[in-house]
Amino acid sequence: MPSKPSETLPMPTRNVVLTEQQAELVEELVRSGRYQNASEVLRAGLRLLERREAEENAKVAALRGALDESEAAAAAGDLYDFGPGSLDEIDDEERAKSASS
Repeated sequence: MPSKPSETLPMPTRNVVLTEQQAELVEELVRSGRYQNASEVLRAGLRLLERREAEENAKVAALRGALDESEAAAAAGDLYDFGPGSLDEIDDEERAKSASS
């Protein structure tokens, strides 16, 4: 543990194997001046991956919630039987509501 606020713990190091294309991308990003070194490039990539994983997890949670809601509605008998022409019937009902308003 650092004894002073200005001291930092050393970051863990990892050896990674990159494809030639990935290595070239890392080198180009460093050459461009946007990143100081390969570690910064990889950390930026990992932040993006972390964000994408969080977004995907949120989407899955929303889908599970919708599924649970649908299953509860089905169990309560709150169902609508869709068949050929069902959407046309809904459109007709909505048009009739709009016309009477």
